[in-house]
Amino acid sequence: MARPSAAAVLKIDESRAVEQIAANLCRIREPRYTGGLLMGLSGGMDSAVLSTLVVRALGKEALHVCFLRERHSETDSERKARLMAEWLGLDLEVEDIAEEIRDRGLYSPLIMRVIGLSRFLNRHVIHGAHHLVSGETPFMTTLRQDKFDDEPIKRFFYNLTVRKVEGAFNGRQLYRREVLEKKARQRNAMMIGAGNRSEVLTGWFVKDGVDDFPHSPMAGLYKTQVCQLARYLDLPREIIDQAPSPDLMRGVTDEVALGLDYDRIDLVLDAMERDRPDPELIAAGLTQPEIDTVREMNRRSEWKRNPGHPAPPTDGGIQGGLRVN
Repeated sequence: MARPSAAAVLKIDESRAVEQIAANLCRIREPRYTGGLLMGLSGGMDSAVLSTLVVRALGKEALHVCFLRERHSETDSERKARLMAEWLGLDLEVEDIAEEIRDRGLYSPLIMRVIGLSRFLNRHVIHGAHHLVSGETPFMTTLRQDKFDDEPIKRFFYNLTVRKVEGAFNGRQLYRREVLEKKARQRNAMMIGAGNRSEVLTGWFVKDGVDDFPHSPMAGLYKTQVCQLARYLDLPREIIDQAPSPDLMRGVTDEVALGLDYDRIDLVLDAMERDRPDPELIAAGLTQPEIDTVREMNRRSEWKRNPGHPAPPTDGGIQGGLRVN
């Protein structure tokens, strides 16, 4: 049996989702925030969708967008951020944060210097070697809280490579948030984030980093559904068609890091919410290793999710009232 696409299974009423997010944006922009809303514009699709929703709901004068440039950013990320800002009629504030990140020692470990050399090395050698030794992706290892306490060989290899990458990755995301929050205070603006439901449920974010803001209007929508909104909003084709990426390690897309594409991830997450048994998913074209990987990411990442964050204004889940299938 051919595997159904997540786009078909998780399809939502776009106009209703846009209305719900717009209503939320109007509520959270309290009169005391005279500087409106502020967010990072990364050049990726999620921030592009959210910035478009803000402009549609509140007008371009209500949103300030920032691009934070650093050493390991993809070469065309800034160009795509400028493309979106121009498309929306926004002024993009660009700040180079590489010097401060260097001063914090986040580029210093040898493995971080190696990472800056080659996309091929990042995608195939570093990820492949870790998987060969540990039996899992580097990202799955970062979700562990024990870090191979009873497996000395795996722990040694982790400490030699992935631990240093994880520390630098987390430190850079935390600093990005620090910079954006400082800008928000200076402008008397409210920070919003572009995190989505798939990232939340797999742990694909840095706790307290730039994808973990309390006010993240799209945090109830699966990545597949954010893609649907991007098409509905008629975003530039280049923004829609690009591969999702954390943009902190050249050549490493979300799919490379997670080990699966969002189509498979979202189908499994949806099945978990519906409490569908694994044999049904396998009959629908998924494999047991794919199902197990998503379930394990969800289980291991529980510690990262913040129960104190407000509920998202729109819910792409089966009980959220947006689904059309």
